[in-house]
Amino acid sequence: MTQTPMLFRPLTLRGIETRNRVVISPMCQYSAHEGHLDDWHLVHLGRFAIGGAGIVFAEATAVQKRGRITHGCPGLWTDSQIPGHARVAQFLSRNGAIPAIQLGHAGRKAGMERPWFGNGPLNDADFDRGDMPWTPVGASPLPVAEGWPVPQELTTGDIAVLIDDYVAATKRAIAAGYRIVEIHGAHGYLVHSFLSPLSNHRTDVYGGDLAGRMRLALEITEAVRAALPDDMPLFFRTSAVDGTPEGWSLDDTVVLARELKARGVDVMDCSSSGIAGAATASGGQKRQPGFQVPYAERVRRDADMPTMAVGLITHPVQAEAILSEGRADLVAIAREALANPMWALHAAQALGHDTTYATWPEQSGWWLAGRDRTSELYKP
Repeated sequence: MTQTPMLFRPLTLRGIETRNRVVISPMCQYSAHEGHLDDWHLVHLGRFAIGGAGIVFAEATAVQKRGRITHGCPGLWTDSQIPGHARVAQFLSRNGAIPAIQLGHAGRKAGMERPWFGNGPLNDADFDRGDMPWTPVGASPLPVAEGWPVPQELTTGDIAVLIDDYVAATKRAIAAGYRIVEIHGAHGYLVHSFLSPLSNHRTDVYGGDLAGRMRLALEITEAVRAALPDDMPLFFRTSAVDGTPEGWSLDDTVVLARELKARGVDVMDCSSSGIAGAATASGGQKRQPGFQVPYAERVRRDADMPTMAVGLITHPVQAEAILSEGRADLVAIAREALANPMWALHAAQALGHDTTYATWPEQSGWWLAGRDRTSELYKP
């Protein structure tokens, strides 16, 4: 009997069990309206559940209106935003995927351009389109880069309100039907800007040494965990390294992971970089397949907790190797899923797990099985 590939073995996290280890990573669509999801998000995310993924993440969702990355980013800062999320979560659940959401605050990177307009600070062309600026906030009054707006430094009172807003957004996510919550602590956004010494020059309890810079991330985590049911998993996305010797390091990430685990985080989602410039920018450098997997591997080993690997994971054999070699517990697919929303189902075929379309939705699987039985497919 053929052994089930690791990629298609269920994973139990608290009270949920995934149908496989394929996760669709949060991918911003910049298409919300005043923070509300619409049909685009339903179809965009729904296709990944139809495509067989085990967990499907809704994109970065702001806990405050001023925490949006762009004017087109969604939120959960008001109850009127719950129904749009509920449509998505219900569809994902009905089609076998675990609905998940990433909650965050863009911090000093808030109020920027949609990427197809330039992916930088707002300018006159954006104002003409109706995207007007607001004052961003951050750990310290340090801009992302030259030409970016100077953020307003958060006061301790602002931080208390922020934590309350994370809790309120978490409760709305639960009401919408999401079954996993992830705290966005990466890519130069607000939580990451507190963690990194490059962007946090505070002298109060939220700055200074590693413990001070971790304080906000840990306080948000404690508050969100307390708001979640005991059977609901909590993820944390980290930029495992800033990419400069003076910045946040992988050793720092291991320390943070241990502290987060002690506070009830179930999975560390290991990304990298983004403290300056766009979150998805590579600085012109070519990236290798699976370039961030070593971060997930190190955290998994040294913090003794489950991890999720992400970053140029594109091939089923590659994904299977990451899991079977014990380098991570979940693999997150992002841009490859945009090119192939059925990635998980095709991976099951490539790894010999499903040769009869048995795992495909019945609405399409029977068609394809019949085609293969009765047709001679074109082979150049």
